Amino acid sequence: MANIITFFRIILSVALLFCPVFSPVFFVLYIVAGVSDMIDGLVARKTDTVSKFGSRLDTVADIVFVLVCLIKALPVLDVPGWLYIWIAIIAIIKGANIASGYIRKKEFASVHSLINKVTGALLFVFPLTLAFIDLRYSAAVICTVASVAAIHEGYLINRNVMNRTESLPG
Repeated sequence: MANIITFFRIILSVALLFCPVFSPVFFVLYIVAGVSDMIDGLVARKTDTVSKFGSRLDTVADIVFVLVCLIKALPVLDVPGWLYIWIAIIAIIKGANIASGYIRKKEFASVHSLINKVTGALLFVFPLTLAFIDLRYSAAVICTVASVAAIHEGYLINRNVMNRTESLPG
């Protein structure tokens, strides 16, 4: 069931490509896709169906969702040059993490850490806040957290702590 929810997120992400950016239809699909990201892992844990495949599928779905959102949003936003550079640096670090994990274990690394989840939550909320928070401020916060998350992920991969999920206490 969890993997079906994750596949559904990929389908919703692709459907976003065909919606006018920041339209009501876009936001409905966007929110449903985001909620599916929040519940697929929960469903997997509750049904005791957590798997490497599901973890990798979740990572792929996250990447597709973020890429589609960037493809749709960046052309219509007034994004300063420094932000493009910062996003590129984060992407390079994330790519190096994936390569490092693959070189070490001959499999793709997937670190579902708390800081990665916080980054995902901030990225999810970002388009919903554009109407009342200046892009430069919210993007700086998101990129700071994403940078820390990417560095932390690299640290965990190099310490050979992959395919793990950190949970909140309690």
